[in-house]
Amino acid sequence: MKTALKFKITATDNNARLGQIHTARGIINTPSFIPVGTIATVKSMTVEELKDIGAEIILSNTYHLYLRPGHEVIKKLGGLHKFMNWKGPVLTDSGGFQVFSLSPLRKISDEGVEFRSHLDGSTHFLTPELATQIQAALGSDIAMAFDECTPYPATREYTLKSLQLTTTWAARCLEARTGGQALFAIVQGGVYKDLREQSAEELIKMGFDGYAIGGLSVGEPKELMYEMINYTTPLLPKDQTRYLMGIGDLNDVIEAVSAGIDIFDCVMPTRNARNGTLFTSQGRISIKREEFKEDPNPLDPECRCYTCRNYSKAYLRHLYMSREILSMRLNTYHNLYFYLEFFRKMREAILNGEFERFRREQTPILQNNFHDD
Repeated sequence: MKTALKFKITATDNNARLGQIHTARGIINTPSFIPVGTIATVKSMTVEELKDIGAEIILSNTYHLYLRPGHEVIKKLGGLHKFMNWKGPVLTDSGGFQVFSLSPLRKISDEGVEFRSHLDGSTHFLTPELATQIQAALGSDIAMAFDECTPYPATREYTLKSLQLTTTWAARCLEARTGGQALFAIVQGGVYKDLREQSAEELIKMGFDGYAIGGLSVGEPKELMYEMINYTTPLLPKDQTRYLMGIGDLNDVIEAVSAGIDIFDCVMPTRNARNGTLFTSQGRISIKREEFKEDPNPLDPECRCYTCRNYSKAYLRHLYMSREILSMRLNTYHNLYFYLEFFRKMREAILNGEFERFRREQTPILQNNFHDD
């Protein structure tokens, strides 16, 4: 089935790729970070603000929008873009990860997944066909195939069975697809290289519009995650979009870009912002700390975002300690700006053939921002 999505690589620096994803609603420059707007909103941000800081695509969640307000409601109101007044591209995930995270409330079968709503306890049955139909009703530009996110640790036997289920479900998603919506498949296989290879090979044969790597950052050690990223990425088609799902630590991002990954999503910048943790060019800051009570300086003197140009650390701390709504807005604005600016600089470095220099320069900054407490 022909879709409006096209991917073009415009420059490379070793395995790092600079590219463009062309959609009917706009171009996404890659490597790209996708802000997470789970329930048709990036928490505390307007779509105008997202556009102002350089966001080119938003991610929304099939599972959550199916439960509330309902995909048919959104369809009746003109689709997801009109519903949230976002004119750019939207990617919807399939709900597979959310179902995975509800393990005490769900039951998996070959047909699909029975689960209880986290909202009211009602029982639902999500199949690959329904996940595809929901995403079609939402009208996203890129839909994701329904998969089972393999937990860690998992035996080889369980991982193989999970992989086979994901492959079967992916084929059913393709069969259920209607219209010109792009559909990406999700490579599973846990931490077993041969199973990752099997998953990629089987999905590529089906002919999807792009390919994602799933089932990572679910508890495995960093070294093992990096090993899987570096092994799996070259297995994916060079001329199609490669998506690493749910990874947001910028140390991990830069490792994945060096392997050839194009797009990323994560709640890390927004969730941390709401908890008072802010990323800066000088390291991570917990704005609640007493030392900032009388600090007249901007959060990050090197940052040109609205928050840093207009407000002091003392004021940001005051807002946070007072539990003011404006605290979440200003903090989120800054953290997302920091992320999108990082990706812009990374694209510039790839274009100029200076990705490794950029990586060396950023390493101490990233270590200060993403160190373990």
